[in-house]
Amino acid sequence: MNLKSIQGELQKAGLDGWLFFDHHQRDPLAYHVLGLDPAGHVSRRWYYFIPARGEPRGLIHRVEPHVLDQLPGNRIFYARWQEQETGLRQLLQDAKRVAMQYSPRCAVPYVAHVDAGTVEWIRSLGVEVVSSAELIQAFEATWTPAQLEMHLEAGRRVDRIRAEAFDFIGQTTRAGKPLDEYAVQTFVMQRFQERGLITNWPPIVGANANAADSHYSPPQKGSSPIRRGDLVLLDLWAKLDQPDAVYYDITWMAYCGEQVPEPMRKAFAVAMGARDAGIQLVRDAIAAGRTLRGFEVDDAVSGHIQSCGYGPNIRHRTGHSIGREVHGVGANMDNMETHDDRPVIPWTCFSIEPALYLPDFGVRTEINLFVEPRGARVTGEMQTEFVRL
Repeated sequence: MNLKSIQGELQKAGLDGWLFFDHHQRDPLAYHVLGLDPAGHVSRRWYYFIPARGEPRGLIHRVEPHVLDQLPGNRIFYARWQEQETGLRQLLQDAKRVAMQYSPRCAVPYVAHVDAGTVEWIRSLGVEVVSSAELIQAFEATWTPAQLEMHLEAGRRVDRIRAEAFDFIGQTTRAGKPLDEYAVQTFVMQRFQERGLITNWPPIVGANANAADSHYSPPQKGSSPIRRGDLVLLDLWAKLDQPDAVYYDITWMAYCGEQVPEPMRKAFAVAMGARDAGIQLVRDAIAAGRTLRGFEVDDAVSGHIQSCGYGPNIRHRTGHSIGREVHGVGANMDNMETHDDRPVIPWTCFSIEPALYLPDFGVRTEINLFVEPRGARVTGEMQTEFVRL
């Protein structure tokens, strides 16, 4: 835990402190931010308060008196619920406005780990509870230089595997041999294992209408065949099998033939134009030193799609934060599923992945954009046309 940095952020935000709470290890963010790794059971409620100034302090149950031993500050002990309430008053003292892992209307579900009853309890003590979403982004979504390097290396490996997968599809279909989506997924997973990559879920391999299923997963039995004249969507995400590694997440499109049908080509051109509009907005804003918020990127990308007449074919937000989990806890590029007004900050990464879902096929292009202090860069290869197999 970097106490000095946390207190600096609290002071900048005008908060009296940050109240961490957990029961049965429900809030992984609390443990990450605090650097807490209890040796024993966590079966009772604990609280840890970091004031904007001064020494932190904790409130813990007598059954588990050592749960916060790794953290600095004094301890208050309780056993009965009445003692817990008295302890909370003592813990918060004169604090009037504190952050917790809470999100109004669950607008940022990635940080909404504190239950409504606990928030109500803290408020009943005369303390205003605000969301810790921006604080979490500062301490959990920002990368270290080492993480950036691991991401770039993962990207090189994933990009190579993506090219190999398309070669596999092309060679097999040109030879007239049987091939289905599940076989391609298995091919990719085998390559991940061979190249030292791990993932939380196998890749999406969708042919034709299945490419219009946003989170399609080909079944082992009965997945669609891939033949000449078929469209193929390939969505890959993986990270190095190393501690603290972060994900690389891309989507590419291919067509098994020389001439891509005009409806597919036109829809994909719109998606790529929308992607490029999002990238340019981020680069321009960062270069100008302007605060840019996640929803603005979504507006730019979806606005391009709508201007081309494909608005009804949008199904999801423009992009998501990327970190140790493929869907990270930083700002999302979203003004569709939620209104994400968190700022886009340096040393964070997110996807830009506009997609169009039509009755007979879907198209999506996905890149990873890393934000630097004075710019932003796409961290891997970027598709500019259908891969023709």
